[in-house]
Amino acid sequence: MCDMTERDRLSFVLQGAVVYSKNKDELNCFDDAYAVCKDGISEGVFTKLPEEYKDLPLIKTGGQLIIPGFTDLHIHAPQFQFRGNGMDIELLPWLETYTFPEEAKYSDLGYAEKAYRLFTEELINGATVRASVFATSHRGATLRLMEMLEESGLVTFVGKVNMDRNVPDYYVEDTEGSLSETEKWLNEAAKKGFSRTRPIITPRFTPSCSRELMTGLSELAVRYDAPVQSHMSENLSEIKWVSELEPDTSCYADSYVKAGILKKSIPCIMAHCVWSEEEEQEILKENNVFIAHSPDSNTNLSSGAAPVKKYLEKGMNVGLATDVAGGHTASMINAVRSAIRVSKLRNRLFDRDTKALTFPEAFYMATKGGGAFFGKAGSFDKGYSFDALILDDMSIPTTREDLSAIERAERFIYLGDDRHISGKIVAGKRIK
Repeated sequence: MCDMTERDRLSFVLQGAVVYSKNKDELNCFDDAYAVCKDGISEGVFTKLPEEYKDLPLIKTGGQLIIPGFTDLHIHAPQFQFRGNGMDIELLPWLETYTFPEEAKYSDLGYAEKAYRLFTEELINGATVRASVFATSHRGATLRLMEMLEESGLVTFVGKVNMDRNVPDYYVEDTEGSLSETEKWLNEAAKKGFSRTRPIITPRFTPSCSRELMTGLSELAVRYDAPVQSHMSENLSEIKWVSELEPDTSCYADSYVKAGILKKSIPCIMAHCVWSEEEEQEILKENNVFIAHSPDSNTNLSSGAAPVKKYLEKGMNVGLATDVAGGHTASMINAVRSAIRVSKLRNRLFDRDTKALTFPEAFYMATKGGGAFFGKAGSFDKGYSFDALILDDMSIPTTREDLSAIERAERFIYLGDDRHISGKIVAGKRIK
């Protein structure tokens, strides 16, 4: 990538080994090909460069591996500071012990500035090109995070978190205040004129949001044409608590349906869905919900192993997520390999009817599957946003000289890390 000197170049051709998803089951793999970007949009991948693109700048990667950038469908920016801590306790006590005390600190804009700078730098240097991000309940700090992410060149959704019950007094909002602050935040974000950063309505989860608050948030989502993100069926204790708090619901998902949050007209991400049974799965599918599968978090917090293979086979929308800090790392590379490993354990230990994920399926979830929440993203198919990672995978030692493109891609997922990313392009602009 050293010969791509214009960082804001929007039209060019990348030459190298190219791998991207054909569908959830198959990968398109080329040992030597041309990936064409015109005005930030993919024109496709070609084994021989068509005449119409001969005048575009040709960027030779020296045979490096070119793949679409990864989408992280669920990550908590304020939790980045305590990643790797509390990995020996379950979700609910973990929230009380680590999450709420840390997030409360973001009322201090000076602290938020330092913390969010570290978070943003991590995303810039990693494999993530798009992300859906939880902030905190603080309007000012959330706007500052949005400004930093806008400057980074990444494409993101960012949410001001809402909570009016079952949260410590030092952090809880009242219902009217939460709705008022959220609407102010939406208006202030609109005035910023962001082009890559959009607001997303963010009730933390049913245990911390009253029906009144959720209904108000659903009205804001409709009024401001904003999507929604939250959590669902992550942990057995959490699910039991929801049934006690919302006795008129048939399942966790129904608490969102009854509040108007979960419906076809509102694009929605639900993180986890580890324990979603048939009724809940049908609700999610019917309403086109995107499931953010977070294998590291679900393992670290003893939540379980989601049946994502079943979700894919049902034609449900599934993407991958790091879920920092339940997930101990913001590396989407790690999320791909963890998804495969966790699915194998689920299959072998207690669910022989649900097969383990294949490498193409996990790769698809990290790229085209999760990218679909952002529109045409996560692929080199014609018409998709040109988001790419250039990987120096051959710097990972081996004596083999006959590795195919798909072998190189799989090998990178299991052996590579951020140090092997030699170039990163988002919507046609180089950001690394």
